[in-house]
Amino acid sequence: MREQQVFEYAVIRLVPKVEREEFLNIGVVLYCAKYKFLQMCYHVDTIKWKMIDKDLDVDEIISYLEAFNKICVGGKPGGVIGMMDRSDRFRWLTATRSTVMQTSKVHLGLCIDPASKLEQLFEQLVL
Repeated sequence: MREQQVFEYAVIRLVPKVEREEFLNIGVVLYCAKYKFLQMCYHVDTIKWKMIDKDLDVDEIISYLEAFNKICVGGKPGGVIGMMDRSDRFRWLTATRSTVMQTSKVHLGLCIDPASKLEQLFEQLVL
């Protein structure tokens, strides 16, 4: 039987106008070292996004999300960062930045099934 293990997660935020500090929660990234798990979920809602910034380049945001996902998956498609170990990739994804896509502070919890926990957090915090 699997035991509860520590996991870390952050909410992925769309910040269309960084100077205004307004954001929409658009995804979640979750890392659990013991289960060798690093995945993300995201939701594209162009209507909602355009309500906050009518000039937003949606294709650009989607490309950023796809790049984030490639880094989560790891390997050559994720570039140099994708070749790092999971913990380093998670730290890189959740590092503080002042761009159109940011993450919340990292939060901790316990879970038995990181994939289910990711889905639960995604439904609670994004959808």
